[in-house]
Order: sequence, then C-alpha cells, then structure tokens
Amino acid sequence: MLGFLAILAAGAIGGFIGYGFTDLQCRGDCATPDALGAVIGAAVGAIGVAIVVVLALRAMGEWQSIQRRPTGPDRPATPPAKRPRVR
Repeated sequence: MLGFLAILAAGAIGGFIGYGFTDLQCRGDCATPDALGAVIGAAVGAIGVAIVVVLALRAMGEWQSIQRRPTGPDRPATPPAKRPRVR
C-alpha cells in the first residue's frame, strides 16, 4: 500500500516539476507544451519510483524468507548424498 502511494506521489510531483520546467521556457500560448511536460514528468517520476519500490519489496521478501529459515541445532542436516559435489 505504501509503495503504491509513493508511486502516486512521485507521479504528481514529477508532473508539477515537468509543468514548471516547460512553463519557465515557453512564452505566449503554452497549453500544449505545458501539458506535455507535465505528462512526461509524471511518467518519469512514477516509473523511477516504481522501479525502486519493486526492488525494495523484493529485498524485503527475500529478507523475510531468510529470517524464517531454521539455523543452528534446529536446522536439519543435509544427508551426504544430497550435498553438491565440488570438483
């Protein structure tokens, strides 16, 4: 849920930045360039944060699977036949 909200927030902020960037450079009637800058800025911001969110969620999932793994004397021993051969 937090990842989705972060993506939405980054898209909105990227849209504001894109709009502001094109608005500063344009003179006269600039509705189309401003809208295009806002859309591109929103897409870039949302995609960038989405990549970070996916990587963070994958890392959290891997960390949780490592935490659930038994360790120490409770860990079942691997039989000698199942151990990988090293050459």
